[in-house]
Amino acid sequence: MMQRKKQRISSKPDLFDGLPDDLLVCILAKLSSSASSPSDFISILITCKRLNRLALHPLVLSRAGPKALAVKVTSWSDSAHRFLKQCVSAGNTEACYVLGMIRFYCLQSRGSGASLMAKAAVKSHSPALYSLSVIQFNGSGGSKSDKNLRAGVALCARAASLGHIDALRELGHCLQDGYGVAQNVAEGRRLLIQANARELALSLRSMLTCHHHRFFHPPRQYSQQYVSCPTGTGCPLLSDFGCNVPDPEVHPVNVFLKEWFESGRGVVGQGLRLCSHNGCGRPETRPHEFRRCSVCGTVNYCSRACQALDWKLRHKMECVPIERWVEENGGGNDGDVGGGMAGIEEAENEAVG
Repeated sequence: MMQRKKQRISSKPDLFDGLPDDLLVCILAKLSSSASSPSDFISILITCKRLNRLALHPLVLSRAGPKALAVKVTSWSDSAHRFLKQCVSAGNTEACYVLGMIRFYCLQSRGSGASLMAKAAVKSHSPALYSLSVIQFNGSGGSKSDKNLRAGVALCARAASLGHIDALRELGHCLQDGYGVAQNVAEGRRLLIQANARELALSLRSMLTCHHHRFFHPPRQYSQQYVSCPTGTGCPLLSDFGCNVPDPEVHPVNVFLKEWFESGRGVVGQGLRLCSHNGCGRPETRPHEFRRCSVCGTVNYCSRACQALDWKLRHKMECVPIERWVEENGGGNDGDVGGGMAGIEEAENEAVG
């Protein structure tokens, strides 16, 4: 009896085997672009030989999204590196950026990393454009004389035109200070306001999506004063608007950088420091590369954008009180932006020790 049942089951046609490869590749491409974590993609690879083969099709790899490429430091290996290289070979712009950042900062392969980021930047990848601008502003991977402020501003302006919030903020500060570009205070302030507005819109969209998943349907008309999120800590710069909304999501590669150096794999600690903004993860590539807070001198930042975010989020509670600093400096306000934010100054200009 059991033998007869087995024969009956085996005689049934396998519908999965009947699906054409082209259709499965299209489905897998969609899955790779919307995967919420690398494990979602890995589960496809280990399902069966056919799916393993098709999941590594160039079209599928070219569509892999940031979360599918979000490799954890604890999972970093030659196979993870090889997978990112396969995605790069398939023409995945996001993979070019992710692997470029890892090679430049973590593996200290500066030329290869910068080249991969440039490959992504050519395809108008705004995070890659912004990262390259930070490298140019700091002269990362070289000496202080390798800084190229004009190139940094140009790359930052391109990223800002694509809507990158940190680039908008950085460019606004450059214009306000005349850093690498002709000073234009009014235009600089306009860009800072635009950065805040974009951050607000992004945070509201994220909050509404969160409520939607909880089967909450918001009213058609609402005002900013009614927007709140009691469980969140609040987005760092949106206190200017009187709102309390969820923190912006950090890009997976910034999380990777932070975890990499905090785990002791990098050279941070040997005279080199991480950017003090928790959401950045960029390390110095030479001693005193980053600029430090001009008030307390205890924190350092790779950019003015990171300083602005960290000031609102954390540092304003830890820095020397601004009133005391103004008293000691005769009423000066070096680098003050947005109501009392401390400035940052070149650490390399001062004697070490």
